[in-house]
Amino acid sequence: MSRDSLLLAADRQQSILALVAERGWVRVSDLTRTFQVSDMTVRRDLVELDRQGLVSRVHGGARARRNDSRHEPGFDAKRGEMEAAKQTIAQVAATLVTHGQTIGLSAGTTTATLARYLLDVEDLTVITNSIPVAQVFRESPRPDRTVLLTGGQRTPSDALVGELAVRSLTGLNLDVVFLGVHGIEERVGFTCPNLLEADTNRYLIDAAQHLVVVADHTKWGVVGLVSMAPLSRADTIVMDHGASAEIRATLESAISEVLIADPA
Repeated sequence: MSRDSLLLAADRQQSILALVAERGWVRVSDLTRTFQVSDMTVRRDLVELDRQGLVSRVHGGARARRNDSRHEPGFDAKRGEMEAAKQTIAQVAATLVTHGQTIGLSAGTTTATLARYLLDVEDLTVITNSIPVAQVFRESPRPDRTVLLTGGQRTPSDALVGELAVRSLTGLNLDVVFLGVHGIEERVGFTCPNLLEADTNRYLIDAAQHLVVVADHTKWGVVGLVSMAPLSRADTIVMDHGASAEIRATLESAISEVLIADPA
């Protein structure tokens, strides 16, 4: 490779790093259009950046490096990641809710997106430990909806956790619980980087008659500090179409219903 080519690659990789820092993630398809280069060139760049420990490669792109299992991005940092995927996941997940139900929504940017697709559901009761989820419903009030926000200690992801949150969830029986997760891995299941949030989520999980996990495909292979439940505990998982055939097969072997949200 010539010296000029090396310089071009270095410049491009610095630009990729800047995009990752700004968005939290990048897609190969977007980078090929941005830099007018081939998929193979972009993938080589991502391999090199991953080798240097500057990004983490994921299926179809790369994301900001998560240095350890305790790393917990804030709500605003996560909101821009995989935004289109979250929209399609939320649309599909919303079809699982019918009027008159009592549902639980955990904290997370995907569940906050889902909340917007539930604004027209009649006679809905919502239990949540997410400040952003509660805010979505607060901004569009209706007399036939009840929203109960647990108290608790606030986390970087705007979840309310700890003893007060757990006390609020104890003994509840919810028709459907929608769970956002930090990571999914075949061996350890659904994980979270925050001990208190994981504990609070377990009470939500225990309250669920039907548990629906909502997660984009970049969560696959990410392992947080604490396991909340095995894959088999979920009744349904809704994931975007970026999930590979291998990921889908693994999920289908453990979970009764695997729904793939396709923008088409």
